[in-house]
Amino acid sequence: MAGGGAPAAKADEPQPHPPKDQLPNISYCITSPPPWPEAILLGFQHYLVMLGTTVLIPTALVPQMGGGYEEKAKVIQTILFVAGINTLLQTTFGTRLPAVIGASYTFVPTTISIILSGRFSDTSNPIDRFESIMRATQGALIVASILQIILGFSGLWRNVVRFLSPISAVPLVGLVGFGLYEFGFPGVAKCIEIGLPELLILVFVSQYLPHVIKSGKNVFDRFAVIFAVVIVWIYAHLLTVGGAYNGAAPTTQTSCRTDRAGIIGAAPWIRVPWPFQWGAPSFDAGEAFAMMMASFVALVESTGGFIAVSRYASATMLPPSILSRGVGWQGVAILISGLFGTGAGSSVSIENAGLLALTRVGSRRVVQIAAGFMIFFSILGKFGAVFASIPAPIIAALYCLFFAYVGAGGLSFLQFCNLNSFRTKFILGFSVFLGLSIPQYFNEYTAIKGYGPVHTGARWFNDMVNVPFSSEPFVAGAVAFFLDNTLHKKDSSIRKDRGKHWWDKFRSFKGDTRSEEFYSLPFNLNKYFPSV
Repeated sequence: MAGGGAPAAKADEPQPHPPKDQLPNISYCITSPPPWPEAILLGFQHYLVMLGTTVLIPTALVPQMGGGYEEKAKVIQTILFVAGINTLLQTTFGTRLPAVIGASYTFVPTTISIILSGRFSDTSNPIDRFESIMRATQGALIVASILQIILGFSGLWRNVVRFLSPISAVPLVGLVGFGLYEFGFPGVAKCIEIGLPELLILVFVSQYLPHVIKSGKNVFDRFAVIFAVVIVWIYAHLLTVGGAYNGAAPTTQTSCRTDRAGIIGAAPWIRVPWPFQWGAPSFDAGEAFAMMMASFVALVESTGGFIAVSRYASATMLPPSILSRGVGWQGVAILISGLFGTGAGSSVSIENAGLLALTRVGSRRVVQIAAGFMIFFSILGKFGAVFASIPAPIIAALYCLFFAYVGAGGLSFLQFCNLNSFRTKFILGFSVFLGLSIPQYFNEYTAIKGYGPVHTGARWFNDMVNVPFSSEPFVAGAVAFFLDNTLHKKDSSIRKDRGKHWWDKFRSFKGDTRSEEFYSLPFNLNKYFPSV
């Protein structure tokens, strides 16, 4: 017995891994940029990765609106241009995290609802119909952006996030990644002979090859996306040119061929998108309310996205005031999307958060360079269209890795919680299970019936209920947040079980000196806009 106290721990007894509030083994953190040539290549890689969503959303929406290849190419250019501007704004004045702000799937059901509303059915000319619908989505997005602008800049969201603890962050951030499973292997399987080789080569180049060829320069794990995409894209092009799909079904041809996107021919050589390019926005109160609900769901999902990005950028946990500032600027991003007419709002790109984990480079400069590529290739339409015509199964294979990394980033917050507590087990298990089960019911019902479980005469009301309950991170995050803040919270031992004591120093901006290093505004703006 040492000094009459507890017996000293034996030297050979296994010790648990110590919790880390900053992720170790990151090559370049948020404030340390890599050398310029490497930074430019890494920025180009981020641009390639965000192209998937940028192309998939217009591919789904524009034909339903009545637009052809030319309209689709213009919408893709506009989304790219707006994403570049919004990413620069977010990395400079928002959270200052290396987060790409791109088009979001969360807004797609509401846009489809606007497309299906009866008021456009009497327009016979498809291009006129496309422009009318686009103007209606613009009006809805402009109004919906006000929600995030007010919640963010007024500090209201800061007061909500203060109640977030590691245990309620786990289901939220975890399902921000894992909840996108339907965009992973189902997308790969649309053309298995292209998608599967991409997935296998990506895993081999990023995880195995660095241990086989020890160059010490991190070339393979850092640029695995470029290696894998180039190899499989050439292979897919050879299959296309060789006539492998000549007699195939139209759906197979669309997924597998490298010449079927139809955007290279339709894209103009040079075109700068401008606000109100489709005409003056039209406003409808019901559609604006529905889009506002989608905006709120995107806000919750982006909160999880920002937390994941902060983890993989090797930054400390975001102080609530910084997260609130980022949300305000995301509201500005949705406003810009509405002004330019992208058809969908903006939120944090989850796939780019996963790319930070794969490359282990969380540098802000790299993502700002990526934003430069987005703006450059959106103006030089033909060159941008070449990269935008990468077959979708190749992108889906990348998603399998990136969404998994983000989900694992969410699980990593368990290190701050007491996993031997039954309270912890209940909150975690119940919230994750409902977060998967409720959206599964809503999505399955919609797929079979063609409309959601809430089906009244007011289409906007249906969207306000169906959209939030179809989002895995929204349901899981809301359930965990509610349970964590209502179940026996006052007990001091429970505070430790929740992991709340680990985040105490990040409750205010001045609570930890590192917050200033990572999150303070440029150009001495903190003096005029102090964070609390």
